[in-house]
Amino acid sequence: MLIAAGGTGGHMTPALALADELARRGAVVSFATTPSQMARVGRQFAAFPLQMRGFERRALAWQNLTTVRQLLRAAPAAWQVITRVRPAVVIGAGGYVSGPVVALAALRGLPTLALEADAHLGVTNRLLAPFVKRVCLAFPIAGLTPPKYVVTGRALTRAQVEASATAGRQLFGLSSEAPVVVAFGGSQGAQSINRALLEAFAGQDLEFQLLHLTGERNYQGVAAELAARAGDPRRYKVLAYTDRLADALAAADLVIARAGGSVAEIAALGKPAILIPYPYASGGHQRKNALWMVEAGAALMIEDEELDGARLAAAVRELLADEERLRRMAAASSALGRPHATQVIADQVEELLEGRRR
Repeated sequence: MLIAAGGTGGHMTPALALADELARRGAVVSFATTPSQMARVGRQFAAFPLQMRGFERRALAWQNLTTVRQLLRAAPAAWQVITRVRPAVVIGAGGYVSGPVVALAALRGLPTLALEADAHLGVTNRLLAPFVKRVCLAFPIAGLTPPKYVVTGRALTRAQVEASATAGRQLFGLSSEAPVVVAFGGSQGAQSINRALLEAFAGQDLEFQLLHLTGERNYQGVAAELAARAGDPRRYKVLAYTDRLADALAAADLVIARAGGSVAEIAALGKPAILIPYPYASGGHQRKNALWMVEAGAALMIEDEELDGARLAAAVRELLADEERLRRMAAASSALGRPHATQVIADQVEELLEGRRR
């Protein structure tokens, strides 16, 4: 099988989760991806680089001329990868790399499947939809129905869905005697969230424990300001990044986050959340992701332009003070979660393969 995944970690993480599950079922899995993501594939799977970049969303961006040239070169390279791997099924895990690989596989008559990680179809998947046999949706999307469109949830690793609160608290030095709030702004961090957290909680005698993941580029500034305001470092912990986010989320009684791919992980672990969608996400997909949880009663949403320390502090303290409401939100989050999404997607892949054999 061949998985094509584009140039961001947001696409690679579910792709790798699915690859692990398919390999456990006896499949031989290869990847087509950008050179920057080759290292993430590791030694477990064969990987083939495709030199590509995404289109700039600004009209007439001159960089798009380079993108077009790369796409023209990538098409024959993608054809060569398909010829070399001779896959039984080709899976597009999102991002620009999946476009030429999946489209060419479909033209060759191979069974094809696409993964959509957000609450709307991204550009690549909108273009691929007429050609692929199946699209696995992380969220229900109005008008997209079976048999082509199947709501499976977002593929998650076993580590993501099996993380425990006890292990998470031990890992991050968190006590079991006070509630835990975990806050992060995506893999790169978010300045607006960092600023609001400092305004709300730095230098205060907190009645809860806060684990604040700043993102690498913002860590020094946040750590310096936190130190300048003093406060109890046992209650306000700051880290640049962790590759054990699932453990942090498992330890949390409340999560503060953007509303990208982590929404699926938050729900799979049954956590209540305060979501601050990134306002410039393509197609407003983060706001749609957040509304999915809000409408189910699993989260509150604060628009980025309305975010400040006072509003965030009020929301956090209001929720932590109402244990019954927090339990209801956690139950609603758990009801939304699809911890077995990876297995369900793998079942869809096997169904396509069986259809080809018939």
